[in-house]
Amino acid sequence: MSGRAAEPPPDATLRRWEREQAQLKASVVEEDTEEWQKDSSFAGLERVGGVDLSYIKGDDISACASLVVLSYPALEVLYEDCRMVAVSAPYVAGFLAFREVPFLVEAVQRLQQEEPKLKPQIRSLQREGDTFPLTGTSGRVLGMVLRSYNNSSKPLYISAGHRVCLETAVRLVKSCCRYRIPEPIRQADIRSREYIRKQLCSPLEVISSEPESRKEEAEMDD
Repeated sequence: MSGRAAEPPPDATLRRWEREQAQLKASVVEEDTEEWQKDSSFAGLERVGGVDLSYIKGDDISACASLVVLSYPALEVLYEDCRMVAVSAPYVAGFLAFREVPFLVEAVQRLQQEEPKLKPQIRSLQREGDTFPLTGTSGRVLGMVLRSYNNSSKPLYISAGHRVCLETAVRLVKSCCRYRIPEPIRQADIRSREYIRKQLCSPLEVISSEPESRKEEAEMDD
C-alpha cells in the first residue's frame, strides 16, 4: 500500500491550537472531586474507559477509533465501539489531541446516546510497581514514573488528570494494570487493530497512534 500522510498545518492553525491548549490547561482542576477517590480501594468506582486510534502501516489517514468501557475492579469489557475514520489533521508533536480527539469525542457521544448507564466514571487510563517523581526546573512535581509490571523494563509516565490528583492517578493506574499497559487502553488498542484486520480481510500490519507505540508494538504486554 502506498503511503498517505496529512498535509502539515499552516502557522495560523498551530497558533490557534496553542491558544486552545492554553485555555484548556487553565481550566484543569488537579484535585480529586469524586467521593470514590477518597477510598483506598476506590469503593464506588464501577466503570473505567479507554480509547485508542490504530492505523494501517504506511497510511496516516485511514484509522480505527476505538472506545471501550470496562468493569472495575474486575476489568472485564462491558462495551466497545470501533469505527473507521478519515484523519485529516497531521501528527505534530505536542498537538496529538487535535488530530485524534474529535473522533474519540464522537465515540463518547454515541455511548451516551446508546448506553448511558455504561458511561465510564474515569477515562483513558498496575498492581505493585516502583515510582519516582518527575520535577520541573521550578521544583514542581509534574508527574510520576511507574514500573507497572514486574517483568517490564519500560516505565509508564503518569500525570494528574482533570479532577484527578497525581497521587490518585498513580494508584488508579496501578489498579488497572494486568500487564505493562493499563487494561482499558490495552483493550482499546487490541480491539481497534482487530477491527481493521476484519474490515480489510487482510493480515496487514496495524500500528497504534502514539509514535513510541509504533516502535514498540511487540511490547504491549511486557
